[in-house]
Amino acid sequence: MRFSFPLTVLAGLLATPALAQHHPGTPAPADTARRIMSGQNHAGHTMPPASEGAGMSHGGMADMSHAYSRNLPMSRNGSGTAWNPDNTPMYMWMHHKGAWMIMNHGAISPRFTSQNIGRKSGQRGGSTFDAPNWFMTMAQRPIGQKGLLNFTAMLSLDPLTEGGNGYPLLFQSGEAYKGQPLVDRQHPHDLFSALSVSYTHAFSEDVDLTAYFGYPGEPAIGPVAFMHRISAMPNPDAGLGHHWQDATHITFGVATLGLRYKQFKLEGSNFTGREPDEHRYGFDKPRADSWAGRLSWNPTPALALQASHAFIKGPETLHPDEDVKRTTASVIQSSSWGEYRYITSALVWGMNQHVQDGHTDPASHSVLAETNVQLGKPAVYGRYEFVQKSDEELQIVRSDTPAGTHPTYNVHSVTVGANYRVAQVANVDFTLGAQATVYRPESEIRGFYGSAPVSGQVYLRLNPSLMKMGRMKM
Repeated sequence: MRFSFPLTVLAGLLATPALAQHHPGTPAPADTARRIMSGQNHAGHTMPPASEGAGMSHGGMADMSHAYSRNLPMSRNGSGTAWNPDNTPMYMWMHHKGAWMIMNHGAISPRFTSQNIGRKSGQRGGSTFDAPNWFMTMAQRPIGQKGLLNFTAMLSLDPLTEGGNGYPLLFQSGEAYKGQPLVDRQHPHDLFSALSVSYTHAFSEDVDLTAYFGYPGEPAIGPVAFMHRISAMPNPDAGLGHHWQDATHITFGVATLGLRYKQFKLEGSNFTGREPDEHRYGFDKPRADSWAGRLSWNPTPALALQASHAFIKGPETLHPDEDVKRTTASVIQSSSWGEYRYITSALVWGMNQHVQDGHTDPASHSVLAETNVQLGKPAVYGRYEFVQKSDEELQIVRSDTPAGTHPTYNVHSVTVGANYRVAQVANVDFTLGAQATVYRPESEIRGFYGSAPVSGQVYLRLNPSLMKMGRMKM
């Protein structure tokens, strides 16, 4: 079976206490953890900022700052330099070694998925056994009285578990394999999905400046990527609007400068526009031909907002002369009322405008709304998506389409699912779940998919347990 090797690897990782997972986007479980994440001591009073020579401990408790600020809570960590809400539960193992704080994250979901169940001859779909997965390590330490150094590495064994052409996912599009566009399939992630270094200098408790470099890394465009949002944690599938919203989370060559003032952050990135090629084990050529800007605001501990815009040079390998202007906006919410009891949600909008030979095509839009409600061991979750995709993106050829035109079709989808934590071994959660998705494509393309295709899957997710302060290795 294709995921036997990754499971063996995961078993080896779980045997190493240093490894851990933080699936960003979740509120801290215990009162003690919540106070520390928000910079308070046991009595609930605000602790001195780390920049005042603190750095390693307050009252015997280790400082646990954000990856890119000594004056923000660790629970705000997301993907790349994007922000989650401060009330974000953290699934990870972590420990300290000297001045270093090391956090390890990850998840693997062995499953069976069937797309377009009961489809008729000629209609699209597919079924497979696979195991989407990712593993991340973050290491950070204070530098002097004002600085913070961070190293991040993210790996994925998708090239082994998903094959070169990824996994079946109805109405998904983006990237290519063996000279053909991937359609109704989600591409695999690269073995090296992130290798980044950053330095943050705190001018005061309210102001700091971050320089971030990744090869690969994630530019300042879009919200926290789906793999790192707690609201998306139960769902093994990428969003259908992935290439409208957060597909730049793996980019081979990124330089970002970010300035934070209190709960605001303004960032600018220069990066490689071309998406990763089909050779998932190597490193692609850095080009530094694209740019992005993002404004983030966390108005309350429960909310993280962002708006961003990017010019992406020739993202698709098969269309190197076609550029994309991408605009996104999002709201991520997270609130908890006890250990393993929380609700997290995300609302994401993304817009693409394709540009070629000086001509800008009409904009296409995507909307994602998802919620994850954890009720102790059981959880229920859902996702709604709306996306506009062209006949070219879906590789649809219709005899009544005028030559040289590319009509856009609306697609709606609704996913509902539930899971249950069946075991907890060595600080690892084993969660059994199932979900179903109903799609509603526009009438003109129903002959290719059916009027209301249905997909489903069952899975067993393995990930680090929700972090408790008593489990930390100081």
